[in-house]
Amino acid sequence: MSEESIKLNHVKYNLQSWSKQRGLNPIIIEKADGIYMWDPSGKRYSDMSSQLVNLNLGHGNKAIIDAIKKQADKCCYISPSYGNEARGELAKMLIELLPDNFGKVFFTNAGADANENAIKMARMYTGRYKVFSRYRSYHGSTFGAGNLTGEPRRYPLEPGIPGFVKFFDPYIYRDGLKFASEQEASDYYVNRLREQLVYENPASVAAIICETVTGSNGAIIPPKGYFEGLRKVCDEFGVMLICDEVMMGFGRTGKMFAFEHYNIKPDIVSFAKGVTCGYVQLGGCAVSAKIAEYFDDNFLSCGLTYSGHPLACAAGIAALNFYRENRILDNVNARAPELAAILASIKEKHEIVGDVRSIGLFGAVELVKNRETREPLVPYGKDPDGVMKKIGGELAKRGFMTYTHENMILIAPPLIITKEQLDEEMAKLDEVLSR
Repeated sequence: MSEESIKLNHVKYNLQSWSKQRGLNPIIIEKADGIYMWDPSGKRYSDMSSQLVNLNLGHGNKAIIDAIKKQADKCCYISPSYGNEARGELAKMLIELLPDNFGKVFFTNAGADANENAIKMARMYTGRYKVFSRYRSYHGSTFGAGNLTGEPRRYPLEPGIPGFVKFFDPYIYRDGLKFASEQEASDYYVNRLREQLVYENPASVAAIICETVTGSNGAIIPPKGYFEGLRKVCDEFGVMLICDEVMMGFGRTGKMFAFEHYNIKPDIVSFAKGVTCGYVQLGGCAVSAKIAEYFDDNFLSCGLTYSGHPLACAAGIAALNFYRENRILDNVNARAPELAAILASIKEKHEIVGDVRSIGLFGAVELVKNRETREPLVPYGKDPDGVMKKIGGELAKRGFMTYTHENMILIAPPLIITKEQLDEEMAKLDEVLSR
């Protein structure tokens, strides 16, 4: 098909997510390899967001593709009630990656239903119904996950489901608070949460769920001691701690899971994205051995037609093997200080940049109208003049593809990126901010 025919079909017959449908003009991608994509004219684009922060191992990974082909020749689909080699092997590999308190995995299709089933199991296990999540969170857009989500993408779901309670992130830059140390900041935010928990009646609270590092809503990295404090509060009141690792899991932060940066063991971990790197959709939630044992004699009221899809599990096995065999974490930890240094240079150079934050190969550039007042370049959830869209367009002209959210530019390249590629692409961001 011609490029125009492909584009016509896209805009005429597809409802494109998170978009007004009139006037869409999608870039058509003909092929992709590594960190790059090409349109039909041969123009090259760098994938500096790993698509939706899921393509951790880049495009065209032959090991994953071959594993899918091999599984397709054996068995493309079998229902979740049957035993399947790929399904059992991937579950085993995941439990072995997690702390020693974990027991079993429930597979889902993606991150949203991973989070929905995580809170569902927490509610069944505890017999409680309230769930705490943060205002700057994104946990998915289905009805349950959308009620967990704190940012404006939850609005179309309101009035929401009773029992979903929001609390504030440890967003030190935006709050403008002065702390003597990161631990003092953590104590402040955790104590505020504990007070809120008390007023909500802790005996009614099943779980607290957090993105271990806040993702699209600003790459908010928790201060030292924050998650240790959450763990202590959860233990005090018998509340399950759920770490949403959908975006940060599988090497994004320099460890296999972001919670490994902190001295905690969650009760439940939700995951998706990097487990298969988007080659076949897959998500899941891993639960502690105690929760798994509870369902030995209590009915697990969770089920999905495609839970543990064999093609997806085969892709997941290949991806996990590739992370290990190719020492992907080593590459992330080598690139991380380079990305941090480039971001620091960008902040120093450009008045429009209020703050930069990064961990591993995940970062955000926060744009402001005024550095002193820290007023965001665009209002939360709004961009009436299309400023962020224009910035994204200027980046795209230079072949730098990422997405923006509120007043943030997200930086999350595939974890296979080289120093030379990182330098080349970040120079384009510097140029656009100069304009």
